Amino acid sequence: MHKNQTEKIFQSIKARSDFRRTRSERIADWMTTHFGSFTFLLLNLFFFLAWLAVNTNQIEGITAFDPFPFNLLTTFVSLEAIVLAIFVLISQNRNSKIDDLREETHLQLDIISEQEITKLMRMIALLLEKEGIDLSEDPELKKMILPVNEEEIEEKLKKEIF
Repeated sequence: MHKNQTEKIFQSIKARSDFRRTRSERIADWMTTHFGSFTFLLLNLFFFLAWLAVNTNQIEGITAFDPFPFNLLTTFVSLEAIVLAIFVLISQNRNSKIDDLREETHLQLDIISEQEITKLMRMIALLLEKEGIDLSEDPELKKMILPVNEEEIEEKLKKEIF
């Protein structure tokens, strides 16, 4: 499979996943995109500086409504952080599911490719033997033409991980 075809498969997975998003996932993605921007950072900085200027009596004619230690500001900032963190987590969870699906797809393609390569190696070995070339002294080739046991590899990995 060509690289462009593989990229199309992976883009297709993302596109299908984006299409099937729930309303809350769409909102979370929108918020993560927009609130994770430099513009949002600047707006927050401006807001905080204005809040501090007003509540430290730096602006004449405006009475401080949240004097030091700025309890109301602290509450707003904490709530903003909580809400933004939740939306980021929702978006990351969805992206993690997409990544898991891509990884599984990639694994399946790798297994198919391994089987095809092993089959080709067997066919080449048979052709070489028909031509009278002795392959019996090549232990590496003997291992390579054996089918890969996915379950055995999975069990070894499980033992290493757990």
